Amino acid sequence: MVNEGNAALVLDDETVLKGTGFGAKDTAEGEVVFNTSMTGYQEALTDPSYKYQLLMMTYPLVGNYGINKEDFESDGIKAEGFIVRELTRRPSHGRLTSDLNEFLKEYGVPGIYGIDTRFLTRRIRVHGVMNGILRYPYDEKELDDMKERVKELRSISDLDLVGMVSTDRIKKHEGGGKKTIALIDCGVKQGIIHHILKRGINIIQFPAGTSEDEILGYEPDGIVISNGPGDPERADYVTRTIKKLTGERIPIFGICLGMQIISLAFGARTYKLKFGHRGTNQPVKELKTGRVYITTQNHGFAVDPESINDSLEITHINLNDESIEGIRHPELPILAIQYHPEARPGPHDSHYLFDEFVRMME
Repeated sequence: MVNEGNAALVLDDETVLKGTGFGAKDTAEGEVVFNTSMTGYQEALTDPSYKYQLLMMTYPLVGNYGINKEDFESDGIKAEGFIVRELTRRPSHGRLTSDLNEFLKEYGVPGIYGIDTRFLTRRIRVHGVMNGILRYPYDEKELDDMKERVKELRSISDLDLVGMVSTDRIKKHEGGGKKTIALIDCGVKQGIIHHILKRGINIIQFPAGTSEDEILGYEPDGIVISNGPGDPERADYVTRTIKKLTGERIPIFGICLGMQIISLAFGARTYKLKFGHRGTNQPVKELKTGRVYITTQNHGFAVDPESINDSLEITHINLNDESIEGIRHPELPILAIQYHPEARPGPHDSHYLFDEFVRMME
């Protein structure tokens, strides 16, 4: 136990971390994960892929440039709770509209600071991701109940998180060009939409459960399957739709969860990583050229390389653990990557993939 305070984080191995609460006075439950980025806490908090997760930043100084409305990746905070080492109370930035404390309050999300995030990161790396409960404020008498409650929390693989974060209606975005893509929204980041529109491509954004017939009724020139939260096997309804769409020979581009869904559609399997890839410094090697890209990533599942058959080719691997980071179909116009080409935040190394997809549509 560290740093006596008015907030507590309890893990399912009965580890208790005490600190100071900020944001909303509430209780948050979910899987505890860490992100190694030095910046981008606002983009991470609003990334739908963090649904049902308590997000911890390993970089110790958080909140120093505040919050602005321009860098949201969705319509609000999607992470369940926030864990940091040191909270900046007086941020400084030319675009800031509020501070991190007020931001969490606005969306009803509790946070905790003043805990040993290095200790917590090492514990997760050794034991793997664990469920946790963050409570602010808490009472010492509640700790035993919290320890029992956290053991009863559902696994992230038991939940259809895609259905919780996908749009509930069809939306149109005008890019000003003649080509239109169908975006299957599994929890899309706004950065992906931004980069597609920037290239003059119109977007029709569909709820994840939309049928292939309805999508084809709009006669798209290409299909993008977005990022999203949770276990891809729980989004089997999207996989079934993709299986049918691949027979139409329409160019398809999968991003993060989208790559996992495409892989499942072609008979591959996925598995849960011990503690996931979350950060802006993940090295990825393109096998064809040998070139290495530094990438932004946020995923807890990966495609099993032993399950890849002749229907798919592996195009990229992660240099840290050799997990699959990219696939392509040898004949059909289908490509997918496990990382985030839009970054937001992170390096711009992989923006070229949007251009490659546009060329596929031409």
